[in-house]
Amino acid sequence: MYFVYILYSTPADTFYVGHTDDLLKLLNRHNSKLEPSTRRYAPWILLWSTSKSSRNEAVRLELKLKNLSRKRKISFMLRYAAGISSPDELKLLLQLSGC
Repeated sequence: MYFVYILYSTPADTFYVGHTDDLLKLLNRHNSKLEPSTRRYAPWILLWSTSKSSRNEAVRLELKLKNLSRKRKISFMLRYAAGISSPDELKLLLQLSGC
């Protein structure tokens, strides 16, 4: 099982899209500043995730999400709200969307 996820950095007001086979471990690595590509934007909030049965599927979705604009990423997460990690993150997404 693989996960595609979207993180949000409040200090940098930016999203990060990735995939992993261990979502909690990965989130911990991002927030512990162990990932070079995201270390300067910590802390990260897990906004959205979904599972895929193969790494291939996860990579394909990750690439599609990475190519979306900020506005389209937010719309995507709101459309597939079942992947939003908590009511607090839904509230944050609604704020980011301007609703």
